[in-house]
Amino acid sequence: MSDTDSFIDEVTEEVRRDRLFLMLKRYGWIGVVAVFAIVGGAAFKEYRDSQERAAAQAAGDALSAALTENEAAARAEGLAQVNPETAGAQAVVALARAGALVEAGNAAEAATVLDQLSLNMDVPQVYRDIAAFKSVLVQGDLLAADERRSRLEALAAPGASLQFLAAEQLALLDLSEGKTAEALTRLKEIAASEGVSRDLQERVSQVIVALGGDQDAAAQDG
Repeated sequence: MSDTDSFIDEVTEEVRRDRLFLMLKRYGWIGVVAVFAIVGGAAFKEYRDSQERAAAQAAGDALSAALTENEAAARAEGLAQVNPETAGAQAVVALARAGALVEAGNAAEAATVLDQLSLNMDVPQVYRDIAAFKSVLVQGDLLAADERRSRLEALAAPGASLQFLAAEQLALLDLSEGKTAEALTRLKEIAASEGVSRDLQERVSQVIVALGGDQDAAAQDG
């Protein structure tokens, strides 16, 4: 390599260094910001995760403390203070609180809790159905017969999670109104349906026989 070529290479390398320093001077802050963003994001995620863990732990402790109360009223009051993060956990707590309120003799407030849960669109459908069903049972005759029937018919729709239990309650409502034939028809449909639990089949079959229905049609051995 000649002296001229060596000189050109040195100049070229110097120019490259100058350009690199110039770019770092102009745009180096971007790298700094990126580093801070990555580090800050990781720190924020860790903080958020720790907060969520702390909240879940606090809710679990509050739930445990409430459930250990011997008095139903105190248990209901304790459960009212529990605020879980997830919708599913909120539903479980609400159902437990409603049960404690019923045990404490406060059916009206229990029904309010259940109705609120049944209308909460953030909660999975199965919990909403359970709440709506329990609300009807809790209120009983406090609900007008037409209102009770309307609510149960919605829950007894084909494919609904509580279809057969709601249909059983509709049959009992038919009986209370003297509609024995309609009740028998509904009960036989339940007994003959697939997916009915053995306990419900046996219970329905016993009612059919007690009403003078066909025992062979009612019997279901599963």
